[in-house]
Amino acid sequence: MTVTGGRSLLSWATVVPLVALVALLSMWSLHPSDPIVLTVLAALLVGAVLSAVHHAEVIAHRVGEPYGSLILAVAVTVIEVGLIVMLMTSGSESTSTYARDTVFAAVMITLNGIVGASLLVGALKHRLVSFNPTGTGSALSTVVALAGLTLVLPSYTTSGEGRTYSASQLAFAAIASATLYVSFVLTQTGQHRDFFLPVSADEYGRMTGVLDEDGDDHADPPSAAVAWRSLALLLAALVSVVGLAKLLSPTIEDAVRALDLPYAVVGVVIALMVLAPESIAAIRNASRDRVQISLNLAYGSAMASIGLTVPTIAIAMIWIDGPLELGLEQTHVVLLALSVIVAVLTVVQGRAKALQGIVHLVLFAAFLFLSIFP
Repeated sequence: MTVTGGRSLLSWATVVPLVALVALLSMWSLHPSDPIVLTVLAALLVGAVLSAVHHAEVIAHRVGEPYGSLILAVAVTVIEVGLIVMLMTSGSESTSTYARDTVFAAVMITLNGIVGASLLVGALKHRLVSFNPTGTGSALSTVVALAGLTLVLPSYTTSGEGRTYSASQLAFAAIASATLYVSFVLTQTGQHRDFFLPVSADEYGRMTGVLDEDGDDHADPPSAAVAWRSLALLLAALVSVVGLAKLLSPTIEDAVRALDLPYAVVGVVIALMVLAPESIAAIRNASRDRVQISLNLAYGSAMASIGLTVPTIAIAMIWIDGPLELGLEQTHVVLLALSVIVAVLTVVQGRAKALQGIVHLVLFAAFLFLSIFP
């Protein structure tokens, strides 16, 4: 898709985020239950997701990669963290595991859902897709370290009760998570930025160099004024996505209870809605043979989900009563281990066929199935 800076101020991408934000503010304290109102809010949620993708592409075209994917991942995650804190302080059931369930769902969605869909779409359209294994491998290793420190180790330590960290252990995990995330961002945007740019490849999918950032998009980059406007509308769209997800969460909870499903399904559904902008952006980039950007979005979102959430939750626990259960159950540990092994085998090659995408999607389907039928 060609990104241009001359769109009308009354285009759908401008109007929808503002309408969604107005609807969010007007309904925030009303707790709507009318089916028609809920349907309208759901439609605005979908529109806000699509407009967020559009404005993220405008900004990415202005600032270039990897900054564009980084902005979208961080923006979504910052607001997602706010949603987690709000739901943890709302007094709803299973608040002790909500952060864990949501973060793990985000990791599985990004590691298998977004990566798998991107590889499959890209490979079906271009036969083989290529990416830089050096940059992608460093991103994956950071995700694995973050997930191990925050989601796996709490189930095996002895200082805290059950699957929880003690106060000192939680503080260490928070500092370690922030350190890893900041270190990766500095690597990605600093002297090793080239490792995260789209690559050119030969007919066998072997990387031959870094792709010219303007080589696949004939439109001139938007002006600074247009980019700033898109940034404001992106934030409005993302606030709307997360806020509307919060308004719809009681309906989701009621449906989960009516179907007698595990409460963890609520976190999965909300994570799917919140991560929809990254998912759509990643798949669209894969269809344009820019899988490196898709992987930047996926692994960057997984990193941000852990690296920003855990430090924030650790600070919030000063005021939130009750335990914070971060450790995964055995089934989820096995799923995470399988996902890591498959991801390593995918990334190390620097190129992928449709089969790799299918393998990741099957693991994602297994996560969804076992979330419903544990």
